[in-house]
Amino acid sequence: MSYVKFKTPEKLQDQVKQGLNQIAQARDSKIRKGMNETTKSIERGTAKLVIMAEDVTPPEILFHIPILCDEKGVPYGYVSSQQDLGNAVRINVSSSAVAVEDAGSENNVLSDLVDKLKNLK
Repeated sequence: MSYVKFKTPEKLQDQVKQGLNQIAQARDSKIRKGMNETTKSIERGTAKLVIMAEDVTPPEILFHIPILCDEKGVPYGYVSSQQDLGNAVRINVSSSAVAVEDAGSENNVLSDLVDKLKNLK
């Protein structure tokens, strides 16, 4: 059994990566990177959007994230690779998951991504 609950179309994955990049560029934004930071952000209720990589091994390390997101009402989605996710949030290493806590001046980008991911589910 996998933690990937639905398939995100390639076009939407590109929009998610582009949106995360815009949010990461904003000076007043706040993005939590990595599985531990993402989990804390969801549990504290500060996460507004969670994005996970589909190629995480072992998959069990992210198994709890979609369940937590559903419990807390946090929208979530997937991108195909950890490296793409790391690059999207402007870090030089791969990342298994990220949580956007504050989009800063790019709030319209965040709300657009949330709407598209909610429609997908």
